Amino acid sequence: MAEHPRFTRPITAHEADKGQAITFDQPLPLDCGRSLSPVTVAYISHGTLNADKSNAILICHALTGDQFVASNNPVTGKPGWWISLVGPGKPIDTDRFFVICANVIGGCMGSTGPADIDLATGKPYGLTFPLITIRDMVRSQKMLVDALGIEKLFAVIGGSMGGMQVLQWAASYPDSVRACIPIACAARHSAQNIALHEVGRQAIMADPEWKNGEYAIAGTFPSKGLAVARMAAHITYLSEAALQRKFGRNLQNRASLSFQFAPDFQIESYLHYQGAAFVDRFDANSYLYITRAMDYFDMAEEHGGKLAEVFRNSPTRFCIIAFTSDWLFPPAENKHVAHALNAVAGNVSFVVIDSDKGHDAFLLDEPEMYAAVDGFVDAVAREVGIA
Repeated sequence: MAEHPRFTRPITAHEADKGQAITFDQPLPLDCGRSLSPVTVAYISHGTLNADKSNAILICHALTGDQFVASNNPVTGKPGWWISLVGPGKPIDTDRFFVICANVIGGCMGSTGPADIDLATGKPYGLTFPLITIRDMVRSQKMLVDALGIEKLFAVIGGSMGGMQVLQWAASYPDSVRACIPIACAARHSAQNIALHEVGRQAIMADPEWKNGEYAIAGTFPSKGLAVARMAAHITYLSEAALQRKFGRNLQNRASLSFQFAPDFQIESYLHYQGAAFVDRFDANSYLYITRAMDYFDMAEEHGGKLAEVFRNSPTRFCIIAFTSDWLFPPAENKHVAHALNAVAGNVSFVVIDSDKGHDAFLLDEPEMYAAVDGFVDAVAREVGIA
């Protein structure tokens, strides 16, 4: 079996191409009642922090994302996942703003996660790693922002799970963020999405190489299960229209049906490719933990189901963006957040973009999204005097 990265190698500090990492000795309290200590938060930054530290933008990544938002990924060698939005002269202009993107805790690109060594045992955490939540991820990001000496972020932006983190920032630290741009997300995970995640987790845990989460100790890796989980999830990131336009019923490198179970269709081959590529860059246990964190996300739960109460008296400005063909986080879910803000006189703009690209539209070439982000960011920047 081919070796797979264990993702426990340190991120070299102060190397622009690899990012930075800060290890905190103080315990990070978690919603599950446990804590992590020490805890490392790996991140990367672009641009320059201005004198009064008012131009910092935090970008929150999605489920399978990482901190390499606008620079080449050192594992895959591929360009940053939001290179179209972040960079010099782009809507998130790194000539104008100091941009930070951190790997979430529970992740597998440098921040503390289940593949890391538990100092109490000298072995990888595996399933002894505590269950984490979106709020826990945001707590670790707040530790990072505080360590960088930033009292108030200019903005927080992210899509999908990143959008959940954006909303949690507004709820947990309303006085520490001026503007929020949650994209293609929701205030809670739906029953459908929980069900889809459970299928993926069961695929991983059914792989005999998973070894009850101790595959690192056993020297194995549940590559087949993780690949199937990725294949199933990737379908949800697209739309029927996009699948039909790109693949239809076209055959893959053959003139007729094979009457075998090897991939006959282009869409099958595409999904196999997505699964195989994913296992070379992601940790299986991290997938379990991060999907569970999304499942647990429900901002209104502690307010008696009243989402508006989360945002009452919030000083933060919001720009919420949704896509018409996103069936994973449909516009109605995003609109629900906008209505909650309206109910308490929140400062919110709501943009629905007509696109047939599905949930992944926020990562793809969407000029209307770029224009919405650019206009909102520029308006807030001018209000606070950032040139």
